[in-house]
Amino acid sequence: MKPIISPSLLSADFSNLERDIRLINESEADYLHLDIMDGHFVPNITFGMPVISAIKKISEKPLDVHLMIEKPERYLADFKKAGADMLAVHWEASTHLHRTIHAIRDLDMLVGVALNPHTPVTLLEDIIQDLDFVLIMSVNPGFGGQEFIKKSLDRIKELKALIIRNNSDALIEVDGGVNQDNCLSLVEAGADILVAGNAIFKAENPLVAIQNLRNCTTEK
Repeated sequence: MKPIISPSLLSADFSNLERDIRLINESEADYLHLDIMDGHFVPNITFGMPVISAIKKISEKPLDVHLMIEKPERYLADFKKAGADMLAVHWEASTHLHRTIHAIRDLDMLVGVALNPHTPVTLLEDIIQDLDFVLIMSVNPGFGGQEFIKKSLDRIKELKALIIRNNSDALIEVDGGVNQDNCLSLVEAGADILVAGNAIFKAENPLVAIQNLRNCTTEK
């Protein structure tokens, strides 16, 4: 299987956002990844509901929304209304994670849990069957353009084993420092969804960059 590609809009040209979203519409990308940061859970601040609603009107790709915010359960319905199709909350930010997961599912969104680089994947053992995807952060969250943490490959393999052991259908999404140099290693380790920002939007030809990431496959 070829990996699913989810370009991260955080690396787009915000002065030409509509242009860059339409470029993704024309590409082989599967989703459009939106990083939501609140300045508390992570130091940076990005954007909120009005911007997501505007993006939804332009994007022809499902919106893959990653919440890097405190107490995400307060805003689940708001993100659904704004246009989120997939919603990932952080294990580290969710006190009542099981309740939050099922609240997202009740809102008819695909549900995921994100893990920071230091958080053991074994903590998902009891909820992995409830998830559509797990988002492995391969950089420390909060800023784009960071270098890939190589230990993430071992974490992906460990998570893949956990998923198989529990007969879960959850996909593995990887976000942070993903590029043409490491994408094949990620797929071989078990990654299903590749989130890429700079590797796409800073490329000389973003459409070709997306196509190259799609071709990072173990298929012969």
